[in-house]
Amino acid sequence: MSAPTAPGPATEAPIRAAATVILHRAGPEGPEVLMGLRGAGAAFMPSKFVFPGGAVDPGDAGVALAAPVAGPSASRLLDGAGPALAHALAVAAIRELWEETGLALARRGDWPGDVPRDWESFAAAGLLPSAEALSFVFRAITPPGRPRRFDARFFLAGASALAGDPDDFSRASGELTHLQWVPLPRARSFDLPFITEVVLAEVAALLGPGAHEATVPFFDNSGPSPVFRRIP
Repeated sequence: MSAPTAPGPATEAPIRAAATVILHRAGPEGPEVLMGLRGAGAAFMPSKFVFPGGAVDPGDAGVALAAPVAGPSASRLLDGAGPALAHALAVAAIRELWEETGLALARRGDWPGDVPRDWESFAAAGLLPSAEALSFVFRAITPPGRPRRFDARFFLAGASALAGDPDDFSRASGELTHLQWVPLPRARSFDLPFITEVVLAEVAALLGPGAHEATVPFFDNSGPSPVFRRIP
């Protein structure tokens, strides 16, 4: 009888492309950002306050945008991504924001052609997804050993670009609860994932006086050792 074979190393979760939206607006205490609470049973970051976002879906690349990502963000999105993925990331950001909060980065208009199932409620509201307000500000790949791993691009957008009331969450799916506009100085008192704390610091700098978007920080955990660099 042969000796039992020792178990091999656990298989790492695949890295999926993902997009996150950091909405901001002016408030009585300074800049505010929109955050919500993930459920206790969530497989990824349970019971944590996060920004709206999620993985890119296969159909995202085929959804037309009323306006694309513009300026330096458009070229920076191509770092590690072809044009199709860069487009899909912007679409995913808008879709996830709509699904999780009921808020739309959009222009008014009629949907061209058949409406994908994920976009039926968006189109029924007379809206077309528009990415012109999205500014690419951060990229991070989830470290090894996590149950789910993402190559996430973080987008910053002003609430003034929303088509509708920024306080109306009546169409939210319920995936995020306790949706609220949080003053930046108070956001770090919430129970946050580490990467969210890091992104918040970057957002605070970007929204501060005299700030300009010079480069995009990138925490790359795709290899055996973490690497930090900036996307010019």
